[in-house]
Amino acid sequence: MNSISNTWNHPKTSAAGVLIAVVTIGSVLSQQGITLGTAGSGTVVTLISGLASALLGLLARDPANPASGANSSNSTAKLGAWALIALLLPLPFVSGCSEKSVAQDIVNWTPALESAVATVDSTAALLAPADAPIFAAATAGFDAAATLLTAQAKAYLANPSASVLAQLQAAVVTFQQQVNASLLSAAEITNPASQKSVLNAINAVGTVVLAMLALVQSVSSKVAVARMASESTIKLAAVRPYMDESKAVAMVASHYGEPVEWARAQERQVELNVAQAGF
Repeated sequence: MNSISNTWNHPKTSAAGVLIAVVTIGSVLSQQGITLGTAGSGTVVTLISGLASALLGLLARDPANPASGANSSNSTAKLGAWALIALLLPLPFVSGCSEKSVAQDIVNWTPALESAVATVDSTAALLAPADAPIFAAATAGFDAAATLLTAQAKAYLANPSASVLAQLQAAVVTFQQQVNASLLSAAEITNPASQKSVLNAINAVGTVVLAMLALVQSVSSKVAVARMASESTIKLAAVRPYMDESKAVAMVASHYGEPVEWARAQERQVELNVAQAGF
């Protein structure tokens, strides 16, 4: 009886609970490859999750009744927090998207990649004379890797076949390993100003490559992901101390045109997924 009375007395919170459950279950089903059929360019699962998220957002923005006092305000604040958590579950570059939309998202990151690599090319001139050669050697392969990854991304968008995907997988893993190696090399630079410039430049490239890796991972089979992970000898954990989360979050927020807190949750989830996969 208490459950029934609570539902009756707090319909908004109860509805939010149901919607949160729908979004959560939808996220899990998508991650397991369960689609329940197609709907437009997506799947039934992602459609239901998206509708539930939208309704939950409307509930969260519903203003509190001024006559209800502090308890109503606290309840609305908590509901808003839960709504944000639920809305963050179907992250744009983690799961639940079609191969075509993922391919487009990968290509959409390529201008940011080209810009970040161009910044790397111009950074050496800002370093102390003794540090410039170290940085140049650490990032020597970035231009070629970026060109190849961009080409493979566009090829996959044009033809999202298994063979083209395999080439894209190889390209993104190779570049990710180059970025990780360059981050470790940055530890050899002891000049504080030089190291700051070096890490800033490399992290910009690393953020884009990590996003692209997560996107490729989301459309790859478990066998393919395991193979990719086995080819990643420098793991994310080894370079985590040199990664700049604030820069990554700012880049993701700007790229997707979303709030910083949302981008921060995305970035952390991506890092967790990639690390759990063995990268």
